[in-house]
Amino acid sequence: MRKAIYTLVLLISAPAAGWAQIDASIIPSDRRTVWNPGIPGGIPNRTTICATVNASTYGNGSTNATAGIQAAIDACPVGQVVKLSAGTFLVNNYLIIQKGITLRGSGMGTTKLQKTNGAKPNTETVGDAQPIIIIGPNRWPGPDNTTAKNLTVDGAKDAMSVTVSSATGFAAGQFVIVDRDDYNAGSWMSLPNRSGSPTSATIWASDEVVFMRHSPADGGDDPFPDSLTWFSRANRPVNELKEIASVSGNVITFTSPLSVRYPVSKAAQVTRYTGGNVHVTNAGIEDLSVSGGGDGSLRFEAAAYSWIKNVEDSVWLGEGVAINHSYRVVVRDSYIHNAAWPQPGGAGYAISFGSASSEALIENNIVIDANKVMVGRSSGSGSVIGYNYMDDGHIYTDPSWVEVGVNGSHMVGSHSMLFEGNESFNYDSDNTHGNAIYMTVFRNHLTGFRRDYPGMSNARTGGLMFGSWWHTFVGNVLGTAGKMSGWIYEDPGTGSGQNTWGSGSYIWRLGYDPQHWDQSPDAKLRSTVLRDGNYDYLTNTVKWDRTPQTLPPSLYLTAKPAFFGSNTWPWVDPTGATKLYVLPARQRYDAMVGGGTPPNPPAAPANLRIIR
Repeated sequence: MRKAIYTLVLLISAPAAGWAQIDASIIPSDRRTVWNPGIPGGIPNRTTICATVNASTYGNGSTNATAGIQAAIDACPVGQVVKLSAGTFLVNNYLIIQKGITLRGSGMGTTKLQKTNGAKPNTETVGDAQPIIIIGPNRWPGPDNTTAKNLTVDGAKDAMSVTVSSATGFAAGQFVIVDRDDYNAGSWMSLPNRSGSPTSATIWASDEVVFMRHSPADGGDDPFPDSLTWFSRANRPVNELKEIASVSGNVITFTSPLSVRYPVSKAAQVTRYTGGNVHVTNAGIEDLSVSGGGDGSLRFEAAAYSWIKNVEDSVWLGEGVAINHSYRVVVRDSYIHNAAWPQPGGAGYAISFGSASSEALIENNIVIDANKVMVGRSSGSGSVIGYNYMDDGHIYTDPSWVEVGVNGSHMVGSHSMLFEGNESFNYDSDNTHGNAIYMTVFRNHLTGFRRDYPGMSNARTGGLMFGSWWHTFVGNVLGTAGKMSGWIYEDPGTGSGQNTWGSGSYIWRLGYDPQHWDQSPDAKLRSTVLRDGNYDYLTNTVKWDRTPQTLPPSLYLTAKPAFFGSNTWPWVDPTGATKLYVLPARQRYDAMVGGGTPPNPPAAPANLRIIR
């Protein structure tokens, strides 16, 4: 692995030696980064089996198999496989993988790990609030704040190295957090007009970051100062994980470039993980199904170069897949569906990025029937969400409300993610807990419709909530052919009184605040959003903010990915005669449901309060 890492350094620093194959120039340089996510060379194909655990040994699900499986994991040599037989395994205590081995079942739907004291469908309570599997050193790892060193020179965007006050203790191969303090660099910022008139209300913001804190206090505000440590080091939600390539004097060089700037004026720092919180590397979960996770289901907690492949994950509370403090993890070819409690508040998210996780690859998955199909929380730098089918985001107590679809938001500070080739009902960037910045949305199909939930409250194909600055939409196909009657191209947000924003269905809704429908559009958002080469089925035209350009096939792939098989790639082609071909993840789901007859959405309990 180390050899592959250093090869990567050469490729990044020498564009003619590989990166020239990817022409990302259509994205302005201040908005793009190097999107080269995941495990160099791909997920390893391990063939040596150190132990086989049989479901029959544990009554095929009748007695707790956790201890037996954990013993096999603990005894397995690095680089080998613990194999689980076909059948059902009861796992009422969580498993933890703390070294570079693979836990492999006999196939998705064939090997089943079930937690019976955990989450239950349509229930927000849980008997045992524990996950099913953790890859990482422990359940709650974090950086060692005593190791934090200040940058003495501004860390420039795209730089491969930083200079710190002292590099003592830092060494090649370590994983570190680079972050900056935007909270103490902030001040009270004016808000747009409300009900058509200037407002005295203000919000706390730096030049790039908006916190959910108003003056006077607002009912939707986060609790300060507690929220400043929810998914980042205190006050430091703009961050990224890096691997150290080398240390020379007080200069620390990384294996990949910085995605944004880390100025001395924002007290930028580099911080190590130490002791029992050092990252677990090269660990994987493959070819099995899990259900019933009571505190998330599958968790990467300080993991690097680790993966989930061909896994079914269902009926969880929290996050179906949680990625925290992690670097270059991969989630691919999997089926994540049916959150136990698809309700806002954190209990029903399918995939979550958190705590500076960076350069991950989420590719070729089916993600469906959760509250939010994914969220990004103070994290995401250099990550790619590619070629996934993500649908049916909804609120259990209000199934008519159209949730946020594919996105990298839901906590202040997330940045520099690429969304390429996905199908989802929309892209939006929420401001529930602050803003997300510098996201790129390229060659996706944003349909405007959820597969199984016909309600259209707040319907849009492309949305951005207040503070979602420097977003770039290039080469997308918006809407669904033959279904756009009654839609409007853009909501101008110029209404009056409490109804500044319209009540219809829109291709674009940009700069709104769903907690303040009386608030006018965010002018900075409107001035920094870039929309180029997007085709919509309402006007049946391709629209450009700039001069039309040739769309590259990909911003992270150098060739057609193998999982496309004989299908056409790129499958989204807004400037071609055929706009859409076949997305393999959608094709798999359609085959599973036999054509996709929509179920009846569940009735909402009458005694529940709707929270958006």
